[in-house]
Amino acid sequence: MAFVVRTFRTALIAFLLFLPITVVQAAPDIMPLDQIKAGMHGIGKTVVAGSAIEPFDVEILGVMKNQGPSGDLILVRTSGDVINRTGGIAEGMSGSPVYIDGKLVGAIAYGWAFADSKVGMVTPIEDMLKLWDIPGGVNQEPEQTATQPTGLETLATPIMAAGFSPQALEMLKDKLKAVNLVPVAVGSAPDGTDFGKLEPGSALGVELIHGDVSLAAIGTVTYAEDNKILAFGHPFLKKGLSNYLLTNAYIFTTVGSVQSAFKVGATGSVIGTVNQDRGAGIAGDTSIKPDVIPMNVTANDRDQGKSRLFRAELIRDEQLTPALGTVTVANAIEKVLDRTGPGTATISFEITGKNIPGGVLKRDNMFFNSENIAPVAVSELSEALSLLATNKFWPVDISDIKVNVDLEAEQRTATIMSAKANVTDVKPGDQIEITVNLMPFRGQPFERKMYYTIPQNQPNGPLTLEVRGGGTLPLIQVLAKQQNVGNELLQLAEKLKSQTFPEMLNQLIGREHNNDIVIEVLDLAAAAIPKDGVAQVVVPANVTGIKPNPETNKATTQNQVDVSGANRSEAVRSIESTEYIVDCDAQVVVNVKSRTSSKKSSQSKTISRQLINQSGIH
Repeated sequence: MAFVVRTFRTALIAFLLFLPITVVQAAPDIMPLDQIKAGMHGIGKTVVAGSAIEPFDVEILGVMKNQGPSGDLILVRTSGDVINRTGGIAEGMSGSPVYIDGKLVGAIAYGWAFADSKVGMVTPIEDMLKLWDIPGGVNQEPEQTATQPTGLETLATPIMAAGFSPQALEMLKDKLKAVNLVPVAVGSAPDGTDFGKLEPGSALGVELIHGDVSLAAIGTVTYAEDNKILAFGHPFLKKGLSNYLLTNAYIFTTVGSVQSAFKVGATGSVIGTVNQDRGAGIAGDTSIKPDVIPMNVTANDRDQGKSRLFRAELIRDEQLTPALGTVTVANAIEKVLDRTGPGTATISFEITGKNIPGGVLKRDNMFFNSENIAPVAVSELSEALSLLATNKFWPVDISDIKVNVDLEAEQRTATIMSAKANVTDVKPGDQIEITVNLMPFRGQPFERKMYYTIPQNQPNGPLTLEVRGGGTLPLIQVLAKQQNVGNELLQLAEKLKSQTFPEMLNQLIGREHNNDIVIEVLDLAAAAIPKDGVAQVVVPANVTGIKPNPETNKATTQNQVDVSGANRSEAVRSIESTEYIVDCDAQVVVNVKSRTSSKKSSQSKTISRQLINQSGIH
């Protein structure tokens, strides 16, 4: 991460670093902090271009007590040809080892912004070595042992993003603001790149996404012993026990800046796992294989007849995985389209894993957007991943994510113009035919016949049925909102509180699709304003009892859906899929005549005739 101490107009910035190790290093001598004195001279090691490690001069200016997130920091001034070329301490030099008389002192970790960029701070190696003593899964390191000075802030940390379109990169920036990561567009390392031997001073990558796209921080190896490594000298995301991908890295160049110079690099092969991310730095192990989530995205452009498979591996992180997965799919859409403008997307996804009820979450839908289809198309995938990651019931271990997206420039939307029933008088239990008239965008109108069964407990009198698109807000909710009704949201919040995890997933899976036509009872009385002026809105209950077609995973006309709700316990919805995203609605009114009433009326007439006959009246 990056930290800043503002003294008048200066700001202290923490610079990001990561390290890979594939060779066994001889353990160097350590110089304890109590032996370090002002005026001592030593050297640091880093890579500023390519993979060659270069030295720079370091002068000790003093020890600053309780200055950093892990304790004391060593104030230093850097110099020499390397520092002159970079313009000072650069982002990406974090972790650069500092030696005095051949003994390891610590890692360059901080620099000064808008001031003397050659002055920085070193995290003592003694604090970094403690990361190796923390058992996996147990946080025994006392976090924030030192009190931070007034004005110490966390600044956004540059992170290398390779393979992302400009639009996807902007989307990624927005989603990573919460963790202070700022993606910077870079290219991938060319085939045959020499990443060099991994040793102290080498460039290192810590990846969050690996594959056809890469998202990684670039830093420097501080210390390597057997399969273990140390780097950074400061936290990355400070998640404690972590599971980032450890890679080697190549530095294209180091770019000078008025604020602070920074390295531009690319990651290489995954060589291990970063398993600790704490105040004194990061620690990794090259003998541990990262536990990642494989993701395959197939994007098809129907207009160009082009199809492409994108592969990626995502880190397991409840906070980051939903954002990383969502942007990866959005990027695949942007890449295969290779254009901007309107588009229609038909997307389906399948998420498998442990502790997912049924072992899998499947969902498909259609979306249209007149400006940029990618962010809209991935909205439900984002919702699904977030639901799995943040549910309050139990952790979900995702094992695989598969996504398929069909894309076309044509606006495949249709508007409901009218609807008409084949009868006007009905009885409870009757199945009626409803003809729905639709107008496609810039197309010829067409009809769709649907069937609806009148609820068995429907009382006598007029019955209004609403015929609407699956993505259209029900009229009952529109009327309630127009009357500034707040009870609707309150009732919905209470309902959500009582939901179980399987119910939450079923709600997502069974939700109407944007390309559905829905027929349901329109309970206008539910939105009426009573005498006290507060509307008691009956919020449509969650869809239950769906029996999806195994081929399409959609409820069809034959699967009329039961809906439990206040005052209409046997209300139902009839749903049918179309090839269009359906909007708007229409109403159909029929007159319900109870079978019981008709029978009673017939019996009354019979009795009357008998009485008349017995009386002799003709």
